[in-house]
Amino acid sequence: MYPILDIRNATKRFHVPEGGQVTALDGISLTVTHNEFLTLLGPSGCGKTTLLRAISGFEELDAGDILIDGQSMAGQPAYKRPVNTVFQNYALFPHLSVARNVSYSLDVAGVARSEIRSRVGEMLELVGLGGLGDRKIDQLSGGQQQRVALARALVARPKILLLDEPLSALDKNLRHRMQQELKTLQLELGISFIFVTHDQEEALIMSDRIAVMSQGTIQQLGTPEGLYRRPENEFVARFLGDSNLFVGEVTRQLQDGVEVRLSDGQTVRIARSGIAVGDTVRVLARPEDMQVGDGDGFCFSGRVDEVYFVGADYQLAVSVAGMPPLKVTIRSSGTASQLHPVPGAEITLHVPCEALHVVAKEDR
Repeated sequence: MYPILDIRNATKRFHVPEGGQVTALDGISLTVTHNEFLTLLGPSGCGKTTLLRAISGFEELDAGDILIDGQSMAGQPAYKRPVNTVFQNYALFPHLSVARNVSYSLDVAGVARSEIRSRVGEMLELVGLGGLGDRKIDQLSGGQQQRVALARALVARPKILLLDEPLSALDKNLRHRMQQELKTLQLELGISFIFVTHDQEEALIMSDRIAVMSQGTIQQLGTPEGLYRRPENEFVARFLGDSNLFVGEVTRQLQDGVEVRLSDGQTVRIARSGIAVGDTVRVLARPEDMQVGDGDGFCFSGRVDEVYFVGADYQLAVSVAGMPPLKVTIRSSGTASQLHPVPGAEITLHVPCEALHVVAKEDR
């Protein structure tokens, strides 16, 4: 079976007013499987929206090809591609009712009225808008308008649904609810979703896989947990979640990993292959993996500079001699509540070796 989407060496450049060109996509190759929720994650200007527009046919590649269900899309205009897009601003027609907004593409395609009524009614029920077909768009909440945009994109039964930051205009609580609803909807429909966002938490919650992008390239592609726990380079480690990165040198190869000497002289054993003795690396420790008190692994003492109470956790900024400020997360129950961490207090921390991860020192 063909992958539902096969991107081969996609390259796109734009001319800039100052002269010259900017490379938005730099030879990207990527496949998406049937019924997969894939997220393109990265900072503004990394190329994620350009890639989405190239898939949809709104941008023409300078080089490379895009295949959908085994068929090349080269030369195919947007309206002939089996995809639909939900945009950030929804682009709804304010003078039309909810039902007419949803049915628009079917009206244009000349679908029979009886089938239009059936499909629109089915889609409105699916997105939780049953009985609201006669409402005007300005009579709906932001979340309801977002559902109309989804229904309009899905009613034509695309093979792939493209979503360009569709939740960014919603408030936090509604955004979280819509994240869950989108994932549930994708599973019910059984089609592939390609979702663009710069929100790391959103990507982790919703995705089967995430492609982390920077400067027109895919830095790393993998599952949310795999990317978070095992980033391949410094960019991914810093961009996806909070991180503490320590400079180290590989001093010895072990049967199940490597020994790394850190800048303060401590050595730690870390499970990692593909790096050589003498390599300069970064050692990653996530804030939530730091534990209060002495223990096996990487140990250090410092001073608490800042404390933020965020409900379930305390988030600390800790100064340690010879290191950049550290981010530490400890639970606000049990040991943490007994400590009553306050600015200026001395604190001893350790990170178990199994919670440490080696990444390449330089970005790719």
